[in-house]
Formats: sequence, structure tokens, C-alpha cells
Amino acid sequence: MTAEKAAALLELHRAPELLKVVNVWDVVSAKVIAELPGTKALATASHSIAASHGYPDGEKIPVEEMLTAIGRIAAATDLPVTADLEAGYGDPGETVRRAIGLGVVGANLEDQVKPLPDAVAAVEAVVRAAEAEGVPFVLNARTDVLLRGTTPEKLADAVERGKAFLDAGAPVVFVPGVLDEAAVTTLVEAFGPRRLTLIKLPGSLPLRRMEELGVARVSYGPFSQRIALTALAEFAEDVLGGDGDVPQGTRILN
Repeated sequence: MTAEKAAALLELHRAPELLKVVNVWDVVSAKVIAELPGTKALATASHSIAASHGYPDGEKIPVEEMLTAIGRIAAATDLPVTADLEAGYGDPGETVRRAIGLGVVGANLEDQVKPLPDAVAAVEAVVRAAEAEGVPFVLNARTDVLLRGTTPEKLADAVERGKAFLDAGAPVVFVPGVLDEAAVTTLVEAFGPRRLTLIKLPGSLPLRRMEELGVARVSYGPFSQRIALTALAEFAEDVLGGDGDVPQGTRILN
């Protein structure tokens, strides 16, 4: 079953239609998103899971707690689940092996702008672990070089890193940042169509244009949780200083 879900997730990345994933952080958020028409896969957000457990982002949450949270999400849905595993919590191959055992069929893996040989070795470790488990795991190998802006030198570095990750066996490459059309076009041309994944940030290209340019997937990282918490805070403000009415259309959860 896990191998079949992994193959389905890979096919979603290869399809002409842009794969859109709204990131989740616990069972109830996963169920809400999974039940929406058009949802084809779920993706966790490490920042959001860490925050919900009282930890800052950046692998401060113990790996056991992260895996437990991810496993509960995977067990709550029949959809393919890809997990944000940060940089692998010190042992990318073993962390992915354990995640596969929980039913997870894809993962983000950050390079944290480490030296390229070290980053490639981490990708290779994940690929070997997935092969040993017999799962066509959808590794979304992430490079962070464009997180704080794009220059020609940084873009060239992202291309070099992404191509190295693909050569090491990762099926897709994640390049977060506010990227203009020229940068996205350069990355798609370098990696090939349906090999690049992006995050939707304020100022990002429209989803339709991403699809037209050949992007495989777009995600929302911690923003889905922030939007939910903003709605909660606005409701609480109304309770504390206004009428406190429950908004019309509020969902009833089982």
C-alpha cells in the first residue's frame, strides 16, 4: 500500500496539472483539508508541527515527537502524505526509513546551504533508505540559497545544487523564495519540466502561471497554520471586545 501511494504521489508531480498542497500540522487540520474536493495529497509543515508542540522551527522538536505527529497524520487519511523532515534530524536516511514505516511516501529535505558534497550525501542516504524499503519515495530535495533574495550567482548555485540532487536520485527539487518569472523559467529549464517545486509567498507568481511554466508542485508551508490562527485571534478579539458571535458558515467537525 505504501509503495502504491508513493507511485501515485510521484505521478501527481509528473502530471501537467500543478499539484497544490495546503500544509497541515495535526490530525484535525489534515482531515479538514483531505475532505475538500480537489485535494489529492497532503503535506506537513515542520514549522507548524513544532509550533503546535511548543518548539521553535529548526529541528528543535525531538525527532520522536515529529515522527509521532507525522505518523498520526498519515494514519488519518488514505491520501499520499509527504512530510517536511527539515534536514533529517541528524540522520536523513534513518529518519526517512522510520517515516516510511509510518506510511509517509515523500519528504522535504533541506540542504541548509551546507557544502554541496554534504548535501548530496544526505540526498543519497535518503534514496538508499527508500530503495531498501522498496518504496519509490518522492524526495523533494530543498536548497535554501534563494531564501533571502535572488542574484545571478545565487541562481547559478541553486541550479548546480538542484541538478546534483536530481543526479543523486531525488525526483523533484524545492527552491523556496520569492522568485520572479525569469528565475522560475531558468530553474525549470535546468531541471526539466515537472521537477521544480515552489512555495507560495506574498509576491510569488500566480498559480496558473506556475503551472504554465512547468512547475510540479506548490505548497504553503507555515502560512496555512498562520491563517487559521489569525482567524482564531480575530474571533477571540470579537469575543473580548465585541458581540462574540460564532461566524456564519463555521465548520462542524466530527
